[in-house]
Amino acid sequence: RREVLIAESRTTVRIGSSCRLSGGSWRSAYDGVTTTDPSTFDIDHVVPLKEAWDSGAWDWTAARRQAFANDLGDARSLRAVTAGSNRTKSDQDPADWLPMTSFRCTYAEEWVAIKVRWKLALDTRERSALARILGACPARSLAVTVVETTAASVDRPEYPAPSH
Repeated sequence: RREVLIAESRTTVRIGSSCRLSGGSWRSAYDGVTTTDPSTFDIDHVVPLKEAWDSGAWDWTAARRQAFANDLGDARSLRAVTAGSNRTKSDQDPADWLPMTSFRCTYAEEWVAIKVRWKLALDTRERSALARILGACPARSLAVTVVETTAASVDRPEYPAPSH
């Protein structure tokens, strides 16, 4: 969490006692809200964990799922956003949820890059939504470093229910 907040701050962040952050300024790309209080922001998995599960992560080792969940190797994977926008998005894909209009092209590009990076599948609705969004965007090349895997196929279990 702290690493993402520090990386995305628009101003220099100070790290105080108990690793408390201060002095930063953040803008949520999903809804345009700006804050200097990092406690009002969540760290969003751009491709949600459940979406990853449904797209192939069910076949991964626990270590690979943990690496995906904590991916700091690609700045597109995790994003500091308002708690409200993160909760509204929840585990939805671009067929069901999109950020504010001015960020949609970047969001769709990031989504595709993360799916490619982790070799995750696109379903039909998701693919159609991405094609529609990206079709209205300026053409850009995406550089992606693929995370290699060695996973044994097994029968697909249901996504684990959250434990509280």
